Amino acid sequence: MTPPKFESIAPSAARLTESLRDIGYDFPAAVADLVDNSVSAGAEHVDILIEFSGPESYVLIADDGVGMSESLLTEALRYGTRRDYEQGELGRYGLGLKTASLSQCRAVTVATRTSIKVPRLYVRTLDLDVISESDQWVVSKPGREGLPQRALAYLTEGTGTVIVWEKLDRVLPERRPEGGWARRRLEAMAKRTTEHLGMVFHRFLEGTGGGRRLVITVNGEKVESWNPFAPGEPARTELPSQRFEVTIGGLSGTVRLNRYVLPAKEHFSAPEQFEYMSGPLKWNRQQGLYIYRADRLVQWGGWSGIRAIDEHTKLARASLDFDTDLDGAFNINVAKVRVTVPVQLRQMLERPINELCSRADEAYRKTARSTDKGTSGPSLPRQTAWRGPESPEAAAMKDAALALRAAAMQAGEYAAFLRIVEVLEKEAPAVAQDLGLGT
Repeated sequence: MTPPKFESIAPSAARLTESLRDIGYDFPAAVADLVDNSVSAGAEHVDILIEFSGPESYVLIADDGVGMSESLLTEALRYGTRRDYEQGELGRYGLGLKTASLSQCRAVTVATRTSIKVPRLYVRTLDLDVISESDQWVVSKPGREGLPQRALAYLTEGTGTVIVWEKLDRVLPERRPEGGWARRRLEAMAKRTTEHLGMVFHRFLEGTGGGRRLVITVNGEKVESWNPFAPGEPARTELPSQRFEVTIGGLSGTVRLNRYVLPAKEHFSAPEQFEYMSGPLKWNRQQGLYIYRADRLVQWGGWSGIRAIDEHTKLARASLDFDTDLDGAFNINVAKVRVTVPVQLRQMLERPINELCSRADEAYRKTARSTDKGTSGPSLPRQTAWRGPESPEAAAMKDAALALRAAAMQAGEYAAFLRIVEVLEKEAPAVAQDLGLGT
């Protein structure tokens, strides 16, 4: 058999780089993707500067990580870098630095330093205008002279990497980029970016992610953690943690589920804290699964097809953790803001999620009933201690009770179901307890 012949069909650099600008980043997500690289480089501080200067405005992201060698820097600017990622690294496709940056600007410059003793900088620029003109996959070597003074200042003391976005065509308006509207737009983006980073990196900001504490600033202001599970609220209810072994094709790993019922408004420590915990999407849309990849939040809110969002379950939130060895199973996208929960796992999650939502529904309705009855003041919800793993018989009874709850919700008869439970608690309290319906 005659072996096939091949012909090289390298893509047009000019066309492909322009197409990859629309891969799905908004401004905060693009900045977050670069912070991922800083975390992987062992940085303890990441400073983000969004500098307004009309057409010369720029964005600067600086870290104090280990920096990159000259060859690694060149490789980092290659689309689809050839380097391998270790387990637990936040990188994934070898596209983030380029696609995230150029989704917002037309030129990205990277300066890096690897030695404390030797003040040598390696600098490279990826410029879409140069690529468009030459139709070649090229980077330029501008030297330190092409860097803003603030960028140089970050690399005078030690190791680290500074990334500069220039030609902000996707950020500033084409007409009057020097106007007041453009300035206000950058200020609004700085605020949104601060909120976004506080959410997706909250474990690192708290010192519980990656084994070290990360400090991030935006325009000199320290980013504060936004933990969706309100750990400081004494009236919060935490259900038992669960682990699931997932095997899909050649991929296998462990997924961890933690479930929480947040307090109703009347039971929060302060009204302003209740408003703060509503999150950027507000209570209804913030309910659901918070999915973490290697401690970095990649999806927040919604039930991933397991159930629908409901006003009565808005207090229910759960964390779902997986490591990078399950990336293929979760189909994480390039921008790292969306995943798909595998069908096999969704089936395993149905019972614990329905249990969580039932508890949240009860907490919500109890508060509503107390309000209707005109109680003199709120009382903290009672929490029951976990007594260890259930027997198969007890688990089967609770499955039946959960199925009844779900059916009552779908039929729009949940209020009637609760009245039945009240009668059952009075007439047959042991049965109610065995079914997991007792209060």
